[in-house]
Amino acid sequence: MNIEQKSVNTLRVLSVEAIDKANSGHPGLPMGAAPMAFTLWNRVMNHNPKNPNWFNRDRFVLSAGHGSALLYSLLNLFDYGVTIEDIKDFRQVGSRTPGHPEFGDTVGVEATTGPLGQGVAMATGMAIAETHLAAKFNKEDAKIVDHYTYVLTGDGCLMEGISYEAASLAGTLGLEKLILIYDSNSITIEGSTDLAFSENVGDRFKALGWHVQKVIDGNDMDAIEQAINLAKETKGQPSMIEVITEIGYGSPAIQGTSKAHGSPLGEDNIKEMKKVLGWEYEESFIVPEDVKLEMDNKVKQLSELEASWNEEFKAYESKYPELAREFKSWMDLDLPMDYLNSEEYYDFGNDMATRASSGEVLNRLADRVPNLIGGSADLAPSNNTNMKNRESYASDNYLGSNMHFGIREHAMAAISNGMALHGGLRVYNGTFLVFSDYMKPAMRLSAIMKLPVTYVLTHDSIGVGEDGPTHQPVDQIPMLRSIPNFTIFRPADARETAAGWKLAMTKKDGPVGLALSRQTLPNIEGSGEEALKGGYILKKESKDLEYIILASGSEVSIAIQAAEDLEVKGHGTRVVSMPSMELFEEQSKEYKAEVLPSNIRKRLAVEAAEPSLWYKYVGLDGDVIGMSTFGASGPGGKLFDKFGFTKENIVEKALEL
Repeated sequence: MNIEQKSVNTLRVLSVEAIDKANSGHPGLPMGAAPMAFTLWNRVMNHNPKNPNWFNRDRFVLSAGHGSALLYSLLNLFDYGVTIEDIKDFRQVGSRTPGHPEFGDTVGVEATTGPLGQGVAMATGMAIAETHLAAKFNKEDAKIVDHYTYVLTGDGCLMEGISYEAASLAGTLGLEKLILIYDSNSITIEGSTDLAFSENVGDRFKALGWHVQKVIDGNDMDAIEQAINLAKETKGQPSMIEVITEIGYGSPAIQGTSKAHGSPLGEDNIKEMKKVLGWEYEESFIVPEDVKLEMDNKVKQLSELEASWNEEFKAYESKYPELAREFKSWMDLDLPMDYLNSEEYYDFGNDMATRASSGEVLNRLADRVPNLIGGSADLAPSNNTNMKNRESYASDNYLGSNMHFGIREHAMAAISNGMALHGGLRVYNGTFLVFSDYMKPAMRLSAIMKLPVTYVLTHDSIGVGEDGPTHQPVDQIPMLRSIPNFTIFRPADARETAAGWKLAMTKKDGPVGLALSRQTLPNIEGSGEEALKGGYILKKESKDLEYIILASGSEVSIAIQAAEDLEVKGHGTRVVSMPSMELFEEQSKEYKAEVLPSNIRKRLAVEAAEPSLWYKYVGLDGDVIGMSTFGASGPGGKLFDKFGFTKENIVEKALEL
């Protein structure tokens, strides 16, 4: 047995032993896919275990995240800091080896994966980021941005619709440095893929514009290497390499069956597997000394890759000093804070829909934040997500920064995650708020990974009007508010919209969703920067305080009209604009008590959305004017009348408290 084969078997054994010790996990993929993964990491991929964040490294995404034990075993062999104790601690509370790869928890993990297909889309985003940065910074004599994105996927990922969406866009964009390695073992949890998946995957990818190869023996490392190198030489197309494997390879009892997918092998089967593999070590969690020595030598070679790149960058810095400075600025995600804090930033003239003011703010930022990149799911003219002084990103213009994601909301969100994970770019995307339903899984991953992705979500209420209930979001804002670490911001006017964009640009540890109106809204006196507290007193009472009306978005101006009527009737009424419950909850107890004094029990919340989350603010004595049904088709203004979002109804409900 040569040292490479021994290393592959080390990956297999470590993986199944970790799963067995945890009594939980998925051994089948690590056993079958170990040769292709090791070939990639050992023979082909440019990476530096001594500096996992080296910018010009090749990216590796394990889209089939249930095979995480394989990734952790790779990280151990290549000395990324994942120890044998970490391997033994697989799937335990607080360990660095969780059940699925978690970005930020484990060094060397490029993306949080597990929900199948997400990794394919995030890898697409990484490849897009590489092309854009290369177009911006590379010179004929200096290619400082030059790396590949590899994604290992299985049958499950390729059944999920998101992978099709992403692969379609990748083919259209000709992302030649995106290489997908397909662990084709024809087995899922329920049995053979023939039960539900009979298509020719290779032909599908060819139809999508990909270069396609097939390796018929998943244990043939020479053939796998040859296929990857051919993929690297392919121009103008992303590449898919289908590698035929046997799930659970090496265990006669389960090899090639669905039993290998998601259950530990057990002690007897592990012993039998070791015999089949020629594994001579009875003790568990062993990395043979000759494998360690081989890997130590390999890691030293890999560290030289970054050293060589550093020398190249020094020469680049000397020859192109301005570009080098800008490159560093992009990597650090620098912002023009003086402008973001200026009066000019918050200066707006005419009343406008917040989708329109968002577009204006976006273009102000585009003139000052060169690494801003993003676009819409075929709705840019309506979302106002187009940067007017920028070109479109396309297969013949990677320097463009207006993205056209097509009608692919789910992939758009996940691709945005991949672009943010790559580094160097400030990423936004846009669609109608109601279609956040299509994006939810990827938005949730944005929050889990703490990625600063901006979601521009327009047409935020029944004010959409004539398109009817299918296009009128009543449940989406509460849904997004329920995602931990996701900040939803629903501004009341243009200045609050500017505040929302400032939040999105400066927040480093999570995504921001901007919920924006279709209809024109008045600019409200006193609005602006204070909106970043999440909730603030926008209209102060002129008499002894009796009522508090809380509202967000388009309902704030109506609440102010109602408050003025209540004041005329002799009732001191305060209006609290609350664009973001999440930000308000981050404020001090003292501030929250100042805005919402506990002795004022007559509280009314007004929002054209499902009302449940407002009751924590209005209490048992308060009430909410919200949407407990779906909307209807008709002009937006008339729908506001129909469902009670009028100053008259607000006054009536307040007086009933």
